[in-house]
Amino acid sequence: MAKWGQGDPRWIVEERPDATNVNNWHWTEKNATGWSQEKLKELLTGLVIENDECFCEIKELTKIEGEASANNRKAKLIFFYEWVIKGEWSGKLKNGDKKYKGKFEIPNLSEEYEADEIEVEVSTDKTTDEAFKVKEVMRKTGTPLIRKQLALYIKSLKEEYGQNVILPTKGSSGDLTKEVKVPSQSVNKAKQEMNKMVTNGDTKKTSLGVKIPTMKLVDKEEFKCRAEDLYRALTDKEMVQAFTGGPVAMEVEKGGRFTMMNGNVTGEFVELVPNEKITQRWRIKSWPPEHYSVVTFELEENEDNTILKLTQTGVPDSEFENTKEGWKINYWTRMKQIFGFGANIF
Repeated sequence: MAKWGQGDPRWIVEERPDATNVNNWHWTEKNATGWSQEKLKELLTGLVIENDECFCEIKELTKIEGEASANNRKAKLIFFYEWVIKGEWSGKLKNGDKKYKGKFEIPNLSEEYEADEIEVEVSTDKTTDEAFKVKEVMRKTGTPLIRKQLALYIKSLKEEYGQNVILPTKGSSGDLTKEVKVPSQSVNKAKQEMNKMVTNGDTKKTSLGVKIPTMKLVDKEEFKCRAEDLYRALTDKEMVQAFTGGPVAMEVEKGGRFTMMNGNVTGEFVELVPNEKITQRWRIKSWPPEHYSVVTFELEENEDNTILKLTQTGVPDSEFENTKEGWKINYWTRMKQIFGFGANIF
C-alpha cells in the first residue's frame, strides 16, 4: 500500500483554493457559442477586398450556425468549434459604375482544418463577363483575407476562453484570473474520445491529425415518396436498421451520435430541419483516424417525387469513388428496395 500522500495523483484528494474539481480531473466546459457569433460578425462584416481593378466588401452574414466551447479534462485544455457561415458581398470595377452582388459560404470552420485550409465558396447573381471578373477578385483575393480573419477568431477564442478553465492546484497562488497558456495546435480530443467509444473496434495506432487531400462529392437521387417519408428513412432508428440490415445506435438530435453498418459508419448530427435538411459529421471506419467529412442531405418534394441532393465535403481523395458508389449501393438502392421508394405510389 502506498504511503500517505503517495500513489497515482489522480486518486489523491488535493486541497484546492476554491474547493471544486479536485486535481482538475472532472470535465468542465465554458460555452463560447454566443461570443463566437458576435466575434465572427465583427471580423467579417465590412471586410474590404480590393486590388488595382476592383473593390469588394462583405455586406452581412446571413447565417452563423454551429457551436464553440473550451473544455478542461484531466488538466488539459481542449477547444471545440464547428461553424457553417453564409454571407453576402457586393463589388464593382473601379473604372465602372455598376455594382454586383453575390454570396459566399464557409461550409466547415472547425478544428479539423488549419485556417489556411478552410474552404470559401463564392458566387454571384449575374452571369456577365464583368460580373465574373468581380467575383473572381472576391474569390481569389478575398479567400486569403477571409482565412486571415478566421485565424484571428481562432486565436481570440483560445485567448478569451483559455482563462479559468484549468483551476489552480495546491501550492499555486490561487489566482483564478491568471491566463492559461494555450497550445497553438489544439485539437478536439473530447470528440476523439467519444468517437473511440462509439467505434471501439477502430484501434489502428496511426498518428492523428495528418493532413490528407480531400474532395467534394455532389450527387442527386430521385425517390418516389414524400419528403416526410424520406426524412424518416434517414433518421428513424427502425427504418435505418431495416435498409442497412444490422443494428443501429442513433440519437436524433443536434450533437447526437450514430453508428451503423457494424460500426463501419459513425458520426454526429449537426443540423436537423424536419422533412427538409439533415447535416452530419460522417466517417467510414477505414478512413484515417478521427477524419470526418460533412454530409448534407437536402430534400425537395415535387408533385410525384422527392429529390435528395447530397453534398459531402472532406472525402479523402483515395476514397472518393468508393464513397460515391457506397451511397448508391448501401443507401439509395437499398432504401428503394426495402421501402418501395423506387415505385410510383402517389
